[in-house]
Order: sequence, then structure tokens, then C-alpha cells
Amino acid sequence: MYQIFRYLSIRAMLPLLIPLFFWGCAQPERPPNILFIFSDDHAYQAISAYGSRIMQTPNIDRLADEGMLFTRCYVTNSICAPSRAVILTGKYSHLNGVPTNVETFDGSQQTFPKLLQQAGYETALVGKWHLKSLPEGFNYSEVLPGQGVYYNPGMTKNGEPTKHTGYTTDIITDLAIEWLEDIRDSQKPFLLMLQQKAPHRPWDPGPKYLNLFDDVTIPEPPTLFDDYSGRGTQVKIQEITILRSLKDRDMKLSPPDNLTEHQQAQWNAAYREKNETFQRENPQGDALLRWKYQRYIKDYLRCVASLDENIGRVLDYLDEAGLAGNTVVVYVSDQGFYLGEHGWYDKRFMHEESLRTPLVVRWPGVIKPGSVNSDIVSNLDFAQTILDIAGAPLPSSMQGVSLVPVLKGNTPDDWRTSHYYHYYQYKSYHTITRHEGVTNGRYKLINYYDLQEWELYDLEQDPREMRNVYQHPANAAIVGDLKRELQRLRNQYNLPPIEPLEKQE
Repeated sequence: MYQIFRYLSIRAMLPLLIPLFFWGCAQPERPPNILFIFSDDHAYQAISAYGSRIMQTPNIDRLADEGMLFTRCYVTNSICAPSRAVILTGKYSHLNGVPTNVETFDGSQQTFPKLLQQAGYETALVGKWHLKSLPEGFNYSEVLPGQGVYYNPGMTKNGEPTKHTGYTTDIITDLAIEWLEDIRDSQKPFLLMLQQKAPHRPWDPGPKYLNLFDDVTIPEPPTLFDDYSGRGTQVKIQEITILRSLKDRDMKLSPPDNLTEHQQAQWNAAYREKNETFQRENPQGDALLRWKYQRYIKDYLRCVASLDENIGRVLDYLDEAGLAGNTVVVYVSDQGFYLGEHGWYDKRFMHEESLRTPLVVRWPGVIKPGSVNSDIVSNLDFAQTILDIAGAPLPSSMQGVSLVPVLKGNTPDDWRTSHYYHYYQYKSYHTITRHEGVTNGRYKLINYYDLQEWELYDLEQDPREMRNVYQHPANAAIVGDLKRELQRLRNQYNLPPIEPLEKQE
């Protein structure tokens, strides 16, 4: 009797159970969250996962150990605002309207955060914006005005002014975690663009790291004392040398002007005695360059230490909140940077230190942990990649290519084999003229068209780019091939004809 009753009970419930079963099976998997961590001027030479001789970055290394590290991620235009505009739009500078740091970004144009919103994502931007207009395409934003400052920053929260006390790298991370924990709609997948000021000039270290490296000498790059022989006009007229171009403020001979009394005391304790020693000893010539290099590089690396620590903070939060398993984490800088190579700081050139940016991506369950990729990729690809990860449509107007197949370890057979670069900000006080170029990873051809000079570098034989071999007869065929490739890429990306310098003024 019991068996009959049990059979009848189950049979009676089947009409209710079957729809529930199929409803559960039919539920689409929730798209992954996306955390885009963006730094400013962080050189790959200052990341231990890239083999740095001078810096340990355990938290960025953690991302590399758990994800994929790219060794040839090239930017389209090595300067801050243009790089940001390229990333948002997936278009080269001549199409997105921001070829230099002078223009105001037109926020009404199509960007990938807007498209993610349409796909059901909650979007937020915290930190450095640097595009003059107010952010659009974000449900929440709190950004620094212009370059921002390292201490006690004013910010703009959803269009309204705010004020914070503390170290900016820490504050930006605090705001990001606060949004993740308390503000976002937890029923939606999210895009969080966490954009740090560090380690941009003037490289003001945080209180915790003011004395880091005091007791060590940072190794000098082999080309610190480059005399620029064997190359053309541009490397000789530039104004980005550590010896001549860095100011007292960069060297911390004067402090920031907006410190609290407590911060001022910390600053004096860290720098006063060192500055007095420098002024008393008054080094000149090579000794002065060596002193300036040590002061510059230590402060730069102190800023990187805070940056890496704060990356660890947000990764730990993802773990603790149970978000890490379904969150794609991207770490990238807006471009590369010189850390004393050729005696320089800054960027702008098409040389490797400036052209290459670090790129590390963690995608649990998709990317093979510890992967290293040497395909030619670009910041032009980020918009389409993020849209593809989210399952959103990819606009045909974007000029990059989704990296999703590459992230899965399946680089397409027709993947690009060359990269086009164009720098425009010729009026900058750094005196680096406009130039364009193409690289295939082995050879690099640069056209300083306002100077009517060309450079060719063989990166296999000359990885430090010390010898311009453009005029060597043996390279005529290589030059011809690269010039044809340069023109092909100009056509592909719809570059307008280059106007003479006098028409630009």
C-alpha cells in the first residue's frame, strides 16, 4: 500500500517538477565580471613577471601566474590621453579625435562601456580619467581632475566635486572596493575600470614607502650614458634626459605643496637629510647623472610598490567576496616608459621601452595559468576583447581584433604580423617630433616625416636600438618591404595624408 501511495504522489508532482527541471537547465550562464586595472606610465621593465632587474611586483606576478602575460603588446600612440581614447573607442587617434593631450574627448561617441551597459552590465570608473570631458557610459564615476595629485586629491563624483585626505593610490583602491561592496547592483555583471595615477611624474611615494631602497643602489641600464652616435636628429634634440630635463620638484628637492602637517613631517624625515647631503656634495658631470638616476628611479619604484600593493588589495577582496571565479582581471599601463635607457625618462618614441606596454590577463577556467604569449597585440584590441568576453556584439567600426581566441590559446592563423604606430604631439616641450612607423617584431621602421629622416632597427641584432641601419645597402629589400607594409596599414586604418608642419600650426 505504501509503494502505491508513493508512486501516485510522485506521479501527481511530475507536472510541477518537470517545468522546474527544464527551467533550471535553460538558465544562461551569467557573463563574467570585468575588472580593468589601468596604471599610468608603468614600464614593463619595472615588473618582475617581465624579468625586471630592479623591482619585485608580487601581485602583478600573481596575475601572470594565474593567467596570461603578453610580451608584445604595442600601443598605437605612446602618450596618456590618446591611449585612453584608443582603449575606450577601439579606434586609432585620427578617428577618435584625441591625437594629443590637448584635445577634449567627445564623450558622445561610441565606447565599449556604453555597449556593455546596453548588454546589461553595471559600469563604473574610479581614478584617473585625463580626457577633459566628463565620463560617459558609466553608472558611477569618481575621477581625478586632469593629472591629479598624489596626496589629498580633489575628485569629481558623478559630476560633483569631492575631497579626500590621504595617498591617492590608496584612495582610488578604497573607492573601487567601496563600489564593489556597497554601491553596485549585485544582480548584474560589472565592468570596473580602476585607473591609477601612479607611477606618473612627479613620482611622489606614499608614506609607507618613503624610505624604500634607501640602503640599496639600483642597477643602471647599460645605455644610461648613451651619446646618440649613429642615429639621426631626433634623439639628439629630444628633451627627456634625466640629466638636463628633470626639475627640482621631480628630484624632491622641493616637496608637494598640499601636504597635511603630518604628511609634511613624514616627507621631511624622508628627504631633508638626503637633500642636504646632495647640496653639500654638489656632484657634476657623470656623478650628477648617476645621482639623478638614483633619485628618479627610486621614487618611481616606490610609487610602483604602492601600486602593486593596492592591486593585491583588490585581488584579495575579489577572493573574500567570492567574486574571483567569475571575474576577468586585466592589468595594463597606458604605454611604456623609459627607466634611464638612453639616459631618458618619459615615453613618446616608437622605441621598445615606450612602444611596449605590460598586459596581463586572468580569466579563471579559460586561460591556462602561467601562459606567456608573444603575438603582436595592441591597446587597439581591448575594446573588442572586453565586448567579446561579455558576449556583446562587436561593432564593425572598431579597428582592433578580439583577443579572446588568443586568451584561449588558439591564435588564428591569419593573426596580424605587424603593427602601425603614430605619434602627433610635436608642440610638446619634450621636443619629440611627429613620426609614424611599423614593426613586425624583428624589424622596426620609423619615419620622422617632419625631419625627413628614417630609422631602421634590427631588434634581434640590436635589441637596445643603438644603431640605425636604414642606409645600409644590405637592408634595401627589408626597407622596401616595410615601406609597403607601412602604406598597407595606413590604407587599412584609413589614415589621412600627412600635412606639412606649417599647415598644422
